[in-house]
Amino acid sequence: MPGARSSDREHTLPFPFQYTACPRFRLHPCHLEWGRAHSAAMNENLRSILTGTAALWLGAAIALLLTILRGPVDGDLAGREQTARLFLLGLAVQSLHFMEEFVTHFPERFPALLGLPPWSESFFVTFNLIWLSVWILSAIDLERGYRLALFPVWFFATAAIANGIAHPMLAVISHGYFPGLVTAPVLGVLGVLLWLSLLALTGNRKVGLVTDGAK
Repeated sequence: MPGARSSDREHTLPFPFQYTACPRFRLHPCHLEWGRAHSAAMNENLRSILTGTAALWLGAAIALLLTILRGPVDGDLAGREQTARLFLLGLAVQSLHFMEEFVTHFPERFPALLGLPPWSESFFVTFNLIWLSVWILSAIDLERGYRLALFPVWFFATAAIANGIAHPMLAVISHGYFPGLVTAPVLGVLGVLLWLSLLALTGNRKVGLVTDGAK
């Protein structure tokens, strides 16, 4: 009708052009509960990973400090080659150690010993493969004399020594075999040898500065 209001005309429009209000989307209570449970599980898994790997991050801090305080000795090609060979031998044993831990369910038993949820196999494998890749590349750079390569090598030596000590202690605590026990002592010995080789290969920066100033 000519005198009809716009709102009246809207209500008399054909079906395809009629306005239909969309119902509000409401989460079912079970969806909310699932979301809370999923979030809580993720937080627990993250706490398990951070707590279980805390010793490794401490080792990384020690390695960073040694990298800053001790620089490579110039011109010691033979020393770099010897250290790189020892490092590669240590990586071979580390690979065996990783395989032993994986086959004997270290990602489950170690967190359980600390009262934490188990780690996923995908996390454990990815974490180890990433570090093995970094260490292999740093062995090449170490032989070329790059100073930044010292950090991963110091870290490996520190972690290897810690492994050699920790696994026998874990076996005593658990009153029997603990995943990684067979290869851990060999890894610990190589870690000590690599640590000594790195000490010979590097020098205290503070002493070097004093010596240069005295000349």
